[in-house]
Amino acid sequence: MLHVANPTFGEDELRNVIECIQTGWISSQGSFVKQFEKEFAEYCGCKYAVACSSGTAALHLALLAVGVGPGDEVIVPSYTFIATANAVAYCRATPMIVDVDPDYWGISLGQVEAAITPKTKAIIPVHLNGHPCDMAQLSAIANSRHLYIIEDSAQALGAEYHGVKTGGLGHIGCFSFFANKHITTGEGGMCVTNDESLFRRMCIFRDHGRTDPKLFKHDVVGYNYRMTNLQAAVGIPQLRRVDEIIAVKRTLTEKYREALHFRTQMEMPWAKSSCWMYTCVVPEPDATKIAQALSQKGIETKPNYIPVHMQLPYANNAHLPVSESLMNGFYLPTHQGVTDDDIKLIASVCNHPNL
Repeated sequence: MLHVANPTFGEDELRNVIECIQTGWISSQGSFVKQFEKEFAEYCGCKYAVACSSGTAALHLALLAVGVGPGDEVIVPSYTFIATANAVAYCRATPMIVDVDPDYWGISLGQVEAAITPKTKAIIPVHLNGHPCDMAQLSAIANSRHLYIIEDSAQALGAEYHGVKTGGLGHIGCFSFFANKHITTGEGGMCVTNDESLFRRMCIFRDHGRTDPKLFKHDVVGYNYRMTNLQAAVGIPQLRRVDEIIAVKRTLTEKYREALHFRTQMEMPWAKSSCWMYTCVVPEPDATKIAQALSQKGIETKPNYIPVHMQLPYANNAHLPVSESLMNGFYLPTHQGVTDDDIKLIASVCNHPNL
């Protein structure tokens, strides 16, 4: 089976993990965590980085750091993985769900402005599939209303907006290292920021609310969101290869665009997408038929997201036409193991006239 994602590991990851085991530094204390944070912050062009246990934990830490709590509202796009909204709910705040742009599928600027109320505390733009949102326009809206921007960059490591990497375009950027992301630590996440006070708050919330990790003194209700040294040991060599990984994904994306004729995400002139996954929008019943036919040929697909406003925890009567139009379809294998022959096979199935 050719899977949609296929993480690759080398001798450097193995050597680092062996060092952790041989020295006994396997939990959150250890040199690899600090080194991973340092190199990650530098890669994103930020001053500070906070390693944590998942991308969802990163979003939660960011929201806690900017003071989101009960009674607050946070604007999120509907077409995203549900963790974006869930992190808001963890804070007992209300996710205000809006539609996305029809071309590049980022949060709709017009709907953001319409959704702002006196209760709005923050906006979470999602750089979907590695394509940045229009951050200059979004920042202008946020700054005029004194709102925080938390970038959901889970799928967008290495993506660029006007030549600046995602993560450092808002107040806090949040990343995921789940197995299907650009780089992986199995599970894991990272927050980046240029604000020292937000950095320190995230460090406290990450470690049970402790202001001093050497003392059992807890000033706030915190969480066990720490990354292990074992995970960071894998993450460091992964990060050092990320530009190579992105280059492969961008090449695959171009080849898919040439071979297939489905609706897909556009790349805007001000953006350089890191091309996390090649996503096709295909009406039903064709989407199901094509996915089944691909599976029979040994090609895995994954279905597109069901929009957040249509999910049971957040269901409402809103009609968000762009998000709803994107839900039918699938994403295709987008990793270093995909060959030209694989793309030809996928195209022959997808373009079959009898489907």
